Amino acid sequence: MRWFGLICGMALSFAALAAPLLKVEQVAPGIYLHLSEHHWPDRENHGEIANIGFIVGDRCVAVIDSGGSPQQGIALRNAIKQATAKPVCYVINTHVHPDHIYGNRAFKEPGVQFVGHHKLARAMAARGDHYLSRAAELLDIHVNRDNIVPPDLQVKQTMTLNLGNRELLLTAHPSAHTDNDLSVYDKTTDTLWLADLLFLEHIPVIDGSIKGWLAELEKLEKNSYKLVIPGHGRLVKDWPAAMLPEKAYLSELATEIRVMVRQGKTLEQAVEQVGLGAKNRWQLFEQFHRKNVTTAFAELEWED
Repeated sequence: MRWFGLICGMALSFAALAAPLLKVEQVAPGIYLHLSEHHWPDRENHGEIANIGFIVGDRCVAVIDSGGSPQQGIALRNAIKQATAKPVCYVINTHVHPDHIYGNRAFKEPGVQFVGHHKLARAMAARGDHYLSRAAELLDIHVNRDNIVPPDLQVKQTMTLNLGNRELLLTAHPSAHTDNDLSVYDKTTDTLWLADLLFLEHIPVIDGSIKGWLAELEKLEKNSYKLVIPGHGRLVKDWPAAMLPEKAYLSELATEIRVMVRQGKTLEQAVEQVGLGAKNRWQLFEQFHRKNVTTAFAELEWED
């Protein structure tokens, strides 16, 4: 029996060692962050390209975005278990993009509530089939409808979640990066988890409204925060200075497109000419810039 117990103990130890564990860093008391490198989502990185993490309160844990694959979600869950014995009570999805939601299924269990923008469920329903149909080919991951978990709690303007002596203020933003952007403010550490409303080094990606995004940045830059966590890029300790390159890129895009619209130029001409001066300032410029111009042109062409 002694040997049997020893073997079982060794087996459990080996299983723990074999379990995937996401690398996270405690960037402020109780705030754990996985910083991702900048990549185009593909079959090598499996779409695991966004900053994700969690916040620990006295009672429970809030996950902030679950990752770009089911495997990353499991690895994040394991990292939480290593960091704290407290249970996960909330999974907050900051918007609909797959690199932020494909790990959701790892946390779908009794006692866990999923939280998102009031337009997130609609966006998941509209895009889910397309996302799922491309995942195996593009990302080499296997996902189905169970991996896209709509929110149980929907934020229409603001919502406060209490993790136990730790309040998180969630804000549903107007259309900007997407039409379902959510930010998370931790009062305890004066940390704003801004997600994809903020890109650093990685070129900003417009999937909502360029006008709305600029308007949100103008509001946000009036506030001060000790820490800001972007969806892509380094941890920010110099807000709002760190945001200015993103604001400049979006402003230049809007200005140049408006000039071309007034001149009667076409979308095709805009795609070939607008914003090229920013090429050397951003990673993944070639992959996203033309789409940004297309999206912004479609919006600004019809403004009053």
